[in-house]
Amino acid sequence: MNYVLENNQVVQRENVKTDFLDRAYVFGDGVYDVIGVYNGTPFKMEKHIARLENSADQIEINMPYNQVELKKKLLQLIEMNHLVTGFIYIQISRGVAPRTHHFPQIEVSPKLIAHTTETTRLPENHYTDGVKTMLVEDVRWLRCNIKSLNLLPNVLAKETAVKNNCFEAILHRGEMITEGSSSNVFVVKENKLYTHPADNYILNGITRQTVLEICEKNDIEVVEQAFNKDFLLTADEAFLSVTFLGIIPIRKVNETTIEIGEVTKKIQDELYKLTHKSGIASL
Repeated sequence: MNYVLENNQVVQRENVKTDFLDRAYVFGDGVYDVIGVYNGTPFKMEKHIARLENSADQIEINMPYNQVELKKKLLQLIEMNHLVTGFIYIQISRGVAPRTHHFPQIEVSPKLIAHTTETTRLPENHYTDGVKTMLVEDVRWLRCNIKSLNLLPNVLAKETAVKNNCFEAILHRGEMITEGSSSNVFVVKENKLYTHPADNYILNGITRQTVLEICEKNDIEVVEQAFNKDFLLTADEAFLSVTFLGIIPIRKVNETTIEIGEVTKKIQDELYKLTHKSGIASL
């Protein structure tokens, strides 16, 4: 993974220039997205780029170039890095400017960086046996629908989970479940699938959206509404959706055990078919 997209050029990693006055470094003033790559093909790239552009619009950053141009650059990056299985990380900051909390009063060009990572899925037992999770208070800001660089609350929540031998922290605001520190959360009750609505309290994950599409095609009823901790703890099934990693069953929440059922397995299988079939429709 020797090549990086820096603004409009693919360059060697060692030639990337980072200015200490870049507002991404100083304020976290920027947005990002992550695109899964399977068998050399990015999955739902256009949706990821559209979400990146929407996040940038929300914080008044102009994209350095349009969606078509960015897609071409990212495909070039995949090819030059010979990426087969892994992901692309894209970040756009407001740019380099003197340090002031308000937006720069001088003309500043946004800074785009994209790089690739070769990786694999989780060990198979994560998908068959499920994972342990824990409940953590959601202390993030109220614009979680923006995929911003300000991830410190997510980082701290995930670290709390890891220190307690858990795979994920499931976040809640008071009694209301929102999402995971780096995932969306789903619950199955009486063969209906429940998930928090795509509002400002969660990030509307591309994998989350794909799960809803799978449910529609397979006649699985979906209810997008907020639910509380007790609803989660008494679920028939529950799972996480994560970019590239897919559908991960939740086996435990704190000390409560949840079964891994047929709805979760069906959605797992259908998503795997979509991401791993040859010539996936993502370009």
